[in-house]
Amino acid sequence: MTAPIRVLVCDDQALIRTGFSTIIDAQPDLEVVGECGDGQAAVGLAGRLRPDVVVMDVRMPVLDGIKATRLLAGAGVAHPVKVLVVTTFNLDEYVYEALRAGASGFLLKDAPPAQLLHGIRTVATGAALLAPEVTRQLVGRYAARIRPAEGTPDDVALTPRELEVLRLIAGGMSNSEIAATLVISQETVKTYVSRILTKLDLRDRVQAVVYAYRRGLVT
Repeated sequence: MTAPIRVLVCDDQALIRTGFSTIIDAQPDLEVVGECGDGQAAVGLAGRLRPDVVVMDVRMPVLDGIKATRLLAGAGVAHPVKVLVVTTFNLDEYVYEALRAGASGFLLKDAPPAQLLHGIRTVATGAALLAPEVTRQLVGRYAARIRPAEGTPDDVALTPRELEVLRLIAGGMSNSEIAATLVISQETVKTYVSRILTKLDLRDRVQAVVYAYRRGLVT
């Protein structure tokens, strides 16, 4: 029997914490291993409990969700934890910053229970919880704020085809859309995506989108 996905719930509102935990614990493949009400507590608990996924609120006392996410999943973290950010506002600035801090995706707090459960399972597998259309909205709204880093695409260790796939990912295309555009199979697209993430040491498609914009591969 496969071990359940271990979840840490972090939200400063007790009712929401309890609600999330009740929904999650009712699933045979999910297990709530801890709850807390601020980001600092989340970082401490995650270090001790080693959850598979942290469900993280954004606006909290002591340490907000963005800073906590950076400490749990940001660049340079030795043992990163997958973070699913929840927020009251769709595509607000805090969510964008949380994704840049290392979060694997986000949900709205008013999402139906099934969506929360799907989100946890998706993030736990290493995939990003951002539908292609949401990626397009996110990039369209915030791309201008992603300043290209130093260096040129020439020093990126990707093949021309991998670069092409990365640009399409950054454009918000799904695997099926990429397959249709390049006239290749979806399985081949999945292979390219996996190679891109591995070569660039990226956790998911969200990070791939940010990477592409920061490298100036897309504008």
